[in-house]
Amino acid sequence: MPSPIILIGLGQLGRVFAGGLLRTGHTVVPVNRGDDPAAVAVQWPAPALALVAVAEPDLHPVLERMPAAWRDRVGLLQNELLPRDWQAHDIADPTVVSVWFEKKAGMDAKPLLPSPAHGPQADCLVRALEAIRLPARLLPDAAALEWELVRKNLYILTTNIAGLLVGGNVGELWGQHREMAESVADEVLDIQDWLTGRTCDRPPLMAGLVEAIQADPAHGCAGRSAPARLARALAHADAAGLGVPLLRRIALEQGRA
Repeated sequence: MPSPIILIGLGQLGRVFAGGLLRTGHTVVPVNRGDDPAAVAVQWPAPALALVAVAEPDLHPVLERMPAAWRDRVGLLQNELLPRDWQAHDIADPTVVSVWFEKKAGMDAKPLLPSPAHGPQADCLVRALEAIRLPARLLPDAAALEWELVRKNLYILTTNIAGLLVGGNVGELWGQHREMAESVADEVLDIQDWLTGRTCDRPPLMAGLVEAIQADPAHGCAGRSAPARLARALAHADAAGLGVPLLRRIALEQGRA
């Protein structure tokens, strides 16, 4: 019988992964908000994976409280994720999946692209997603994972931040406001360069952005998280000493400068 999986957070994404993991024969042990992870770890000290399925703002507090027994078994699936996020908590080799499906209350999960995964239990997460008919794929190495995380950040931040200015969906954004969207993307990549400590190869990433837009052109641009994403991007830009004039103008026009 497959080893149990700890699932920290049972929001929309957490429930999707729970369904896939159960379908592939795993026991899923939930850790809900307010539960003590250390107490759960006493009973379940050696899971195959401790999958963190909380929202982006809750990630670092959860990693700070991660029980020692689970620290070499961590799984991550958040947006705006980069290696520096887990390295800040001395987590060396997590299993990471870049989620490319949408799940909202009252609707089935809708895939945009195959979700790429890398790490010790990546094959477990790929099988779980495929078991519930969500495409997924294994990545060959850590460099490929970082590229995919930057690509996802580029898509999420560009469409959310530009969407604050023009609204609509991603197809309309790219079709009617492409020059502005490309300028936002360029500033987003300036921030990603600083966060990763390397200069990214921009043409392939821009091609990856376009692929994601074309996968679901009706996808809405600016959801509820967009203002917070812009604020986090500007905080990174301030720390890096980056000008990002368009991002700052959007914040000013939104009254969030």
